[in-house]
Amino acid sequence: MSEEALKELGAHIELKRPDDVLKTEVAFGELNVTVTAAGIVDFVDFLKTDGTCKFSSLVDITAVDHPEREQRFDVVYHFLSMYQNHRIRVIAALREEETIPSIISVHPSAGWFERETFDMFGIIFSGHPDLRRLLTDYGFRGHPLRKDFPATGYTEVRYDEELKRVVYEPVSLVQEYRQFDNLSPWEGAKYILPGDEKGA
Repeated sequence: MSEEALKELGAHIELKRPDDVLKTEVAFGELNVTVTAAGIVDFVDFLKTDGTCKFSSLVDITAVDHPEREQRFDVVYHFLSMYQNHRIRVIAALREEETIPSIISVHPSAGWFERETFDMFGIIFSGHPDLRRLLTDYGFRGHPLRKDFPATGYTEVRYDEELKRVVYEPVSLVQEYRQFDNLSPWEGAKYILPGDEKGA
C-alpha cells in the first residue's frame, strides 16, 4: 500500500474516531495510530467493522518499556486487513500503575497475547478472564522484558542429581562482569605472522 493511501486511511480513522485518536503517522511502510488506553476496546471494534478499515485479524500484542517517561509503557497492537491488504499498528501509552482494558470481547485470540504481555512486562489487562503467567514459572519474580530487570535474573533453576528434583537457588556468578575492549586479537601483537610483511 502506498504512503499516500496510508495517510488517507489515517485521516479517515482520525475523522471517524476523534475522541480516541491522539496521533497518526506513516513509518516504515505502516500506519501507526496512537490512541487513548481507555477507549481501546471501542477503537479496535471500529477497526474491525468499519468498511474502509476491515482489520479483521489480530496479529500480535506486545509492549515497549520506556522507564524514563511518565507513561512508562507503550502497549502495541498489530492488525491485518486481508480484505484491503494492509496493516496497522495501534499504540496506547500507560503509566506503570495503570491498567488497560482487554480486547478479548472483540478479538478472542487476544487472550494469549495479553497473558504474554502481562508476564513479560507486568501490564494488567482489566477484564481478562484468566490473566496469569504464560512463559515464566508460577513463582517467578519480576517481569523479564522490563528495562530494570537484572540480566542475570534472581534465581537459578537446575536439576539436582542427589535430590532427584528441580531446585531453585539464588543466582551466583562464577566470575565478575568483565569489560571487553572489542579490539581485534591481532592489534598490539608483538610478533609478525607469515604474510604480514607484505602489508608493510
